[in-house]
Amino acid sequence: MIRTGIGYDLHRLKKGRRFLLGGVEIPFSKGELGHSDGDVLAHAVSDALLGASALGDIGELFPSSDPAWKDADSMLLLRNVYARVKQQGWQIVNLDCVIICEKPKVLPYREVICNSLAEALEITPDRVFLKGKTSEGLGAAGRGKAVEAFAMCLLETTSSGFQVKQ
Repeated sequence: MIRTGIGYDLHRLKKGRRFLLGGVEIPFSKGELGHSDGDVLAHAVSDALLGASALGDIGELFPSSDPAWKDADSMLLLRNVYARVKQQGWQIVNLDCVIICEKPKVLPYREVICNSLAEALEITPDRVFLKGKTSEGLGAAGRGKAVEAFAMCLLETTSSGFQVKQ
């Protein structure tokens, strides 16, 4: 059996915060504002995996109302999500991601971000791809006030004994 999942996240940008994408800190004058470390890409990937495996969403597992997740490392959260996904008998076939922001430019960091995600998800880097896009000045991302991320994954079962929950 195979399933697809899509994840989306948006975070405001604020001075004094780190700009993180897939666990990689990118030099920039602003960073993502969030209850956790704000890694918008790690959050979108987590939601894609959770959606494909029908295990909920990142807000359910790690609610911003819970102080335990304050300033949490989003890559640790992603690893936790993938452990749950694997426990249900799924493995990643591929992951395709899009980052939308005017600045900083994502392309120079694509390889290291893909490698970081691949390592966290225990897959080879050739199963992960990342594109950087702009909003051409439109919306919050286009005005440099936010960063958006989309992630789509394809999962397949790891055993013939997979059973769908009823």
